[in-house]
Amino acid sequence: MKQIEVTIMGQSYVLGCPEGGEAALLDAVQQVDREMSAIRDAGKVKARERIAVLAALNLGFQLASRPVRAAAPLAEPPSDAAGPAEASATLDALVRRIDQALGDDGRLF
Repeated sequence: MKQIEVTIMGQSYVLGCPEGGEAALLDAVQQVDREMSAIRDAGKVKARERIAVLAALNLGFQLASRPVRAAAPLAEPPSDAAGPAEASATLDALVRRIDQALGDDGRLF
């Protein structure tokens, strides 16, 4: 496994990367850096960990909101795929779990 040094929000990280995955990893790093920088620049959140959690939630939501490509699916969707109400309830539960994990650091929303 190859190691690549990247910078996210001004901090360097050394990441493991499979051969041939460099472009995809660097694209992901750019997306994370862009999302985290936008949250930081908005000025409402200062703690790096909270910025990272919010960025992860934003990116996860964007990914989940994308239409599924029928040409080359990564995996078959389950036959009992959740609808919008179930997805909203799942997201709400996830936010509650993150709030619990953050504890005294405060709530996300």
